Amino acid sequence: MFGFYKIAISVPQLKIANPEFNGIAILENVKHAEKEKSAIVLFPELSITTYSCGDLFHNAELIKSTEEAILQLCQKLKSFNTVAVIGAPIFHRNVLYNCAIVIHKGKILGVVPKSFLPNYREFYEKRWFKSGKDIKNDTIFLARQEAPFGTDLIFTSKDSEISFAIEICEDLWVPIPPSSYYSLAGANLILNLSASNELIGKNEYRTELIKHQSAKNICAYAFCSAGTYESSAETVFSGHCALFENGMKLLEKRNFSTINQLYFVDIDCQKLNYLRNSESSFYDEKIPLYRRILISNIYKSKKILRTYDPYPFVPREKSRRDERCEEILNIQSSAIARRFLHTKSRKAVIGISGGLDSTLALLATIKAFQIINLTSKDIIAVTMPGFGTGSRTLNNATKLAKALNCDFRKIDITRVCKIHLKDIGRNTKKHDITFENAQARERTQILMDIANAENALVIGTGDLSEIALGWSTFNGDHISMYSANCGIPKTLVRYIIEWIAEKSSPKVHNILVDILNTPISPELLPSRRGEKFIQETEKILGPYALHDFFLYHCVKYGANVKKLDFIAKIAFDGIYEEKLIQDTLKTFIKRFFSHQFKRNSNPDGPKVGTIALSPRADWRMPPDADFSIWLKEV
Repeated sequence: MFGFYKIAISVPQLKIANPEFNGIAILENVKHAEKEKSAIVLFPELSITTYSCGDLFHNAELIKSTEEAILQLCQKLKSFNTVAVIGAPIFHRNVLYNCAIVIHKGKILGVVPKSFLPNYREFYEKRWFKSGKDIKNDTIFLARQEAPFGTDLIFTSKDSEISFAIEICEDLWVPIPPSSYYSLAGANLILNLSASNELIGKNEYRTELIKHQSAKNICAYAFCSAGTYESSAETVFSGHCALFENGMKLLEKRNFSTINQLYFVDIDCQKLNYLRNSESSFYDEKIPLYRRILISNIYKSKKILRTYDPYPFVPREKSRRDERCEEILNIQSSAIARRFLHTKSRKAVIGISGGLDSTLALLATIKAFQIINLTSKDIIAVTMPGFGTGSRTLNNATKLAKALNCDFRKIDITRVCKIHLKDIGRNTKKHDITFENAQARERTQILMDIANAENALVIGTGDLSEIALGWSTFNGDHISMYSANCGIPKTLVRYIIEWIAEKSSPKVHNILVDILNTPISPELLPSRRGEKFIQETEKILGPYALHDFFLYHCVKYGANVKKLDFIAKIAFDGIYEEKLIQDTLKTFIKRFFSHQFKRNSNPDGPKVGTIALSPRADWRMPPDADFSIWLKEV
């Protein structure tokens, strides 16, 4: 469902040089993986015999017992739909290879020999095995059946949603691993059977290899290493298991356990396939030719085990908070500075409301002016109270502008808006969309005219979330001379302001904290008696956290509507009710489609993260696209 496949990674209790015992241990874990409807279960390198058999690999009895254990395993797996990937020493054409064997429903789908054999320090695999890196288009007779043999095998579901390939331990450590070529040929899952020992610092380096290989190849990379059952005569193994998906860690265990280990992780092949086609030059490389081994009826996950971050735009690592926030603010401020250097303008005009967005735009502009040796006095901060402006936001806007030593101006727009509405024949007591938009357009006119008079640039304050939803007045706050926040979603705006508040003077800190605690509102309608906020944006649109979540997974990963609903319920379980999630998703779809016309005429502004909606750079969509098929799926 939705492209999810459950991958099991198993480090069973094994005995050195005892294929019969090890075959039974492997079978028990395959049974468990089958019960959990795992698509694939991965075992360590040479798991039938164990890795540390030494010169016993040359012993005919061990090889004979290995073949018998594989035969028994195949016979007992005939009714199993889970694909088992095991390691074994295999004789082929009188040569011994270190191999991975892929078994499905008792049939050997393919045998993949190891390409690169370590032969340095504690490793001396060339003493026993030969490299199989040049073997293509070959077959092998094993366990009373004929099967493809070679390093040119990719195993794929009939719909090609999941395609996996295999490399073995050292294959990952070479300059261009086989998995790079497999990925170019369409494999979106790489399985690594390994026996990588433990040394001080080696685990960190190994983990980085796995992480970066999964990231640069836009794939899921599953790694399963031998455990503590291996001989400790010279080396120690920890049972290191890891799975990374496009550089994101989904699993990592290294517990030096003496008991059976079996882990389950759901990977998202649909997401990986979308990323390869939408966000990279991935397929610009020449695609190598490989044999495709079709797998029928591979399990798809229905109940997934993975979690989803409800705030995907906000950095997870608290330890990197300073670094990330400073980076975002540097991108914003340097972009603003560059625009001022080009236009030779020496003043900025910003409409400040006492809300989150205008606060961040003001703070970023102050930093930009520091870069180009201008002062905060060169920033004209204009607050323009209207019919619905509350005292709290007005006070915060006033106090912030003065605390930051800006050129502060207050211009009340109620009188001129009444005149304008009367001139066009509108009753000011009719609080409709015209009543609201007239205020937004009047504010923009004031800012633009001040900019003309001062040879200044109007800095826009609308954020990425508002741009996605079209939550702005066309030719009103939709327009500016430079859009400072256009690459930053609402959840991230809040995060950055919190960070700035912590680093500010007590006076500014207190103002910013109160701004953060103020409900988000356009404040365009007069409040009724006893009501402080007649318009709370999140009561109208739904929570911004949900909209940002939908935006991220829709634009970045191409998630369809049902999948958005499915993963949002996982991410926000216990936070929002399912009905609110669905209602907000409907709102997101309707507004995201119907307000493309506003995005098509958005002003310039800096891209900050991987998600951006500029019609000139990132998002090109016809403004008259029909959203009915999307809405049917909610």
